[in-house]
Amino acid sequence: MTLTEFRCLVAIVDAGLNISAAAAAMHASQPSLSRHLKQIELTLGFQIFTRHGRQLIGITPAGERVIESARRIVGEVEGLRSYAANQRGDISGDLHITAPETYARHVLPAVLAKLVERYPDLSVRLHPVGEGEPIRSVDKNSADLVLLSTAGDHVPEGVAVPLFRWRRVVLVPIGHELANHRDGVDLATMAKWPLVTYESSRRPHSTLCEVMEAQGLEPHFSCSAQDAGLIKAYVRAGLGVGLVAELAVTQGDHENFVVLPADPAIPDCTAWAILPEGRVLRDPAVELIRLLAPQLDAIDIRRASEGMQPEAWDTPETYDID
Repeated sequence: MTLTEFRCLVAIVDAGLNISAAAAAMHASQPSLSRHLKQIELTLGFQIFTRHGRQLIGITPAGERVIESARRIVGEVEGLRSYAANQRGDISGDLHITAPETYARHVLPAVLAKLVERYPDLSVRLHPVGEGEPIRSVDKNSADLVLLSTAGDHVPEGVAVPLFRWRRVVLVPIGHELANHRDGVDLATMAKWPLVTYESSRRPHSTLCEVMEAQGLEPHFSCSAQDAGLIKAYVRAGLGVGLVAELAVTQGDHENFVVLPADPAIPDCTAWAILPEGRVLRDPAVELIRLLAPQLDAIDIRRASEGMQPEAWDTPETYDID
């Protein structure tokens, strides 16, 4: 059995037994993963997965033990490689980052430019996801660092390090009836207008729906998207009032929109870095976290990645959009 076979096995499990998704996550072909799976089952002499035709539908009891061992072996090897690279000062190869579109477009470009300037042999591989979309296990386990957002006091699962806080803002075209609400748009007013916002905000248990329901209000969504750029386009086209992350507002947007504070009842959002479990954190990943959150100490970040997370992190600062 080879390390590649173990990696394929773990990727298949993390992809929900979907070999196509596992192959995409590993940047490999589906036939290649199928061959590796067949080879490891032949070597072991039993099936790891139950099947319906060619489809994987479950994990056998013996397969559970194999997967547990495979995950531990892959984690140990990756950890040793990261540790050795840190010890040698060898900062090269790929740095895999999974992040929401908002961060990928509006936060990371300047930060990654500084990171690559410091580590010129580093190659960043960015995997964007929709704002508020859940991170798949296959993406989380294959990434060196996962960035995500939560609203209110919710803390995500895993080794989570808070980076900074941000709020949502209201966008309306110049000349819109709400453009003079410079002190902000309250929920009652917002409920009177069709909203254009993130797909995640229209889910029944989103913080937006919950705070409106608490005040006896019901939002009307005219359109939703996973990317702030699309939301702006639809607001510009007259589909409704926009509600986006303040991080996504650029200087150029002020030529087309009036940017207004949203009702403070809509809770702040927190940006988090989710550290890989069971793996040594690479130096560039630590540096990236500190570029995003200078208040954090590198020693505390490393201790957290090694399972010594503090009982409570300091309250993160508000992101400086300038």
